[in-house]
Amino acid sequence: MEDKKHSKLILGIGNDILTDDGIGPKLVQELQKAMDHTKVTFHTAAIGGLEIIEMIRGYERAIIIDGIKTKDGVPGTIYKLTPANFKETLHLSSFHDVSFLTALDLAEKMEIPIPYQIDIIAIEIVEDLTFSNEFSPSIAGNYKQIFEEVLEIVQKLI
Repeated sequence: MEDKKHSKLILGIGNDILTDDGIGPKLVQELQKAMDHTKVTFHTAAIGGLEIIEMIRGYERAIIIDGIKTKDGVPGTIYKLTPANFKETLHLSSFHDVSFLTALDLAEKMEIPIPYQIDIIAIEIVEDLTFSNEFSPSIAGNYKQIFEEVLEIVQKLI
């Protein structure tokens, strides 16, 4: 296992063949190209619930990027969340697993070393059920702006 002490994780969650659902992994792949940090690890995954704990364990800080669909959300809106003000994003909580907050609580009770700081960047998306490698028009048309805003947020957090 790699040495994660004093390290930061940027984790993009989503499925890149389900239209906008792939926004988290796509952003993390581009962040990795745009950033030069020796103490940052970049990962992507299509998981949620308890599996997230295994991915973030041992890191001092985690920044999780995921898609979100809210009732009246505007596509491309970026939400900055923490576990304290967490909303259900698409993958951090799963119908087939425990919620993200429950997983964090279990990790604490089991004394699993999780990051002292967890930030969640959630991007309002439109479509997450159609098979496609392309974003919906609303997301595709604003992707450059979304990326630049996420990059700025991540740089401030790191």
